[in-house]
Amino acid sequence: MGIYLNDPTAYGLFREDFSLTYYVDKSDIIRGLIPILELRNDLPKRNKGTSGKSPKYVCITRPRRFGKSVMANMIAAFFGKGINSSEIFDHLKVSQYPWYREHLNNHNVIHIYFNETPRNCHSYEQYIARIENKLLDDLVDAYPNAKITQNDTVWDALTSIYSRYHGEKFIFVFDEWDYIFHQSFATDDDKKAFSNFLNALLKDKAYVEMAYITGVLPIAKYSSGSELNMFFEFTMASMKEFSEYFGFTDEEVDELYQRYLEQNESPSISRDDLTLWYDGYQTISGRKLYNPRSIVGALTYNHLGSFWTSSGPYDEIYYYVKNDINDIKNDIAVMMTGESILANVQEYASTSMELKTKDEIYSAMVVYGFLSYFNGCVFIPNKELMDQFANMVRQKSDFG
Repeated sequence: MGIYLNDPTAYGLFREDFSLTYYVDKSDIIRGLIPILELRNDLPKRNKGTSGKSPKYVCITRPRRFGKSVMANMIAAFFGKGINSSEIFDHLKVSQYPWYREHLNNHNVIHIYFNETPRNCHSYEQYIARIENKLLDDLVDAYPNAKITQNDTVWDALTSIYSRYHGEKFIFVFDEWDYIFHQSFATDDDKKAFSNFLNALLKDKAYVEMAYITGVLPIAKYSSGSELNMFFEFTMASMKEFSEYFGFTDEEVDELYQRYLEQNESPSISRDDLTLWYDGYQTISGRKLYNPRSIVGALTYNHLGSFWTSSGPYDEIYYYVKNDINDIKNDIAVMMTGESILANVQEYASTSMELKTKDEIYSAMVVYGFLSYFNGCVFIPNKELMDQFANMVRQKSDFG
């Protein structure tokens, strides 16, 4: 076990989530990943009902606080050799499948939280050096016969392991991989260098058994060339696959609400309240989703309020709204009455400081989770978000 290689941290964090009163079993997501491993390793396809072709590069993009880290921790805890996690997974949906025991804790997992930085980090060089050095240390300790040196790149070290250890492979689970793109110390050249780092580490490498990464904004926002084009992106508004695992469904909220009634002698929240306040997000298939953080917060504290916050992106969005591009303020006013607005939403919207059209602004607002999108229209999904828009209008005098 190391810092990144087969690290038990993911299991510890997932165990905390599992112990919560309002935990929802989303372990079926693993069912969608198993074909990747079985096809890549020429194992019999026992997982009937899943897609035949399974690309080994998976990117999940969702707004903040929509369960991306919980899923990443669960996936790393399930596959990783670092610790026996059957104590939890034996009680989850994933345990019902015939391949369960074969894959549980039977893979090498490199799990990196990219939002962690070295002390007093002021440069990209410090940031990436910490990641490379810790991963190299893990590989040296775990594979002493691979003849790895500290001068090796991590991809050279992994290639050496693959060659000297009879085809040893690794699952990569990267959480908040796009963190560096939001940091003030990162220049455009730094961001390009990071895309190239991921390209060199993952693309066309025999040692990659699967790469699963999560982020907020689509890869196209960060990659102008072919650096990361090996990934298949699964977004809320454009891909049906995996959509039900990020957010709570109606059925799941029904179950959580029953737990809430059993836990509280004096419940102050109705089931309709949860729909009004936190429902409204939709997948491309039309299935409704609730904001998971807000549902858990409301039921835990027996209080309806705004539990989902992301002030940075919200301030950026206002920057464009205030310029009233194509009468966007009028659109906001219409949406605040509960109506929807026609929009050509594209989830590969440009970087936020380069948004030039109303559709680009709406695209960013959908990606950040401030608007929902369905059937060619954008709208404010629920009361929690409606209150945020109302606060913006009240606080910003230029809205009139």
